[in-house]
Amino acid sequence: MRFPRDFAWGVATASYQIEGAALEDGRGECIWHRFSHTPGTIADGSTGDVACDHYHRYRQDVALMADLGLNAYRFSISWPRVLPAGTGSVNPAGLDFYDRLVDELLAHGIQPFVTLYHWDLPQALQDRGGWENPDSVAWFADYAALMAGRLGDRVKHWITHNEPWVVSFIGNYLGIHAPGKRDLTAAYTVAHHVLLSHGAAVPLIRQAAPDAQVGITLYLCHVEPISDAEADRQAARRHDGYVNRWFLDAVFKGSYPQDMVTLVEPALQRIDPAAIRAAAVPLDFLGINYYTRILIAAAETAPFFAQEVRPAGLPYTAMGWEVYPEGLRALLVRVWREYGPRAIYITENGAAYDDPDVAEGIVEDPQRVRYYQLHLDACAAALAEGVPLRGYFAWSLIDNFEWAEGYRKRFGLVHVNYQTQARTLKRSALFYRDFISAQRAAG
Repeated sequence: MRFPRDFAWGVATASYQIEGAALEDGRGECIWHRFSHTPGTIADGSTGDVACDHYHRYRQDVALMADLGLNAYRFSISWPRVLPAGTGSVNPAGLDFYDRLVDELLAHGIQPFVTLYHWDLPQALQDRGGWENPDSVAWFADYAALMAGRLGDRVKHWITHNEPWVVSFIGNYLGIHAPGKRDLTAAYTVAHHVLLSHGAAVPLIRQAAPDAQVGITLYLCHVEPISDAEADRQAARRHDGYVNRWFLDAVFKGSYPQDMVTLVEPALQRIDPAAIRAAAVPLDFLGINYYTRILIAAAETAPFFAQEVRPAGLPYTAMGWEVYPEGLRALLVRVWREYGPRAIYITENGAAYDDPDVAEGIVEDPQRVRYYQLHLDACAAALAEGVPLRGYFAWSLIDNFEWAEGYRKRFGLVHVNYQTQARTLKRSALFYRDFISAQRAAG
């Protein structure tokens, strides 16, 4: 058996991407509702208003998970569904929904892994400055305490944030995600407060749920220079600092990498970098979202003087991301050796492809099957090297609203017909089911 007996085999989703019921039962507006309703922001002009209608169909979706033999499910709470204004009055209907979802999961032998923030900040808080406002640290901590108090008797695994790098830079520097800003100073300010809010929330979660395991999920990529030239190697180092080390160092060392502080110092004018020591609270696990390798060449463009290169002839997904499973093994080993997390979960890994139509009750997706085969092999290789890998969550259970891409990109193990909401298994779902079954049988 290549994987431990108690390994968590799961899938992951996010609230805005699947729930729908955008303003139903007292849910407040979130920044993605506002952003997706702004013309020109979403590739196909769509919104998450209905998405996969998971809010009404969660029992069906949990039954799918059970049929696939999963023992874990990572999902996120919609902050404005439980606190419509972000702070203050609680929405009982929102809390009741997550109560029902957790109970349904446990009834099927599936452990809930709750992510508190997967990007759907209440718009009311964005109107008060959002994550740029230092008060956001307390806003999030209070919200975390509320949810841990409500669900902590049943939920034993908590993730504070999903991918702070994406929250900060894709949403506030590149402007591709909500709230759609293009301001490097804003991005670093957001990153700082998100990380500090993580540090503030962890002890409150533990206070409310003393037997809980608490961590954070980081988007991490395997970065390599396009050549052995010193300029390219230094550029790759900078890109690694931009995406990986800025967040890993903050969480595990309580400091920002000095080379990056020096490089981007003008963008740090609104924060005190030394204060990040408060983010380095002891963690029970680190969640890693891995999708691809990034090849970097030197560039003359500030602030990072690096550019991504995508050579022809390499395998790419429909997102244009290289399929490079060796990067997952290398990343896991590197993070374990350099930062020493107690445990690691792969909290997202998967691929979008241009799937064919449903035929004879199934979707044939051989490229995705191969993607999972290769990346699960990489996980096994990392385990063999001593990495304390405790679980794997495929992204995603079902096709869903893929942020700025709308419904054009499908990551699901299960196909969704967005007109009828019919769910249809893909071949990759059957592969994953059979792989899990074989691992258990080997034990």
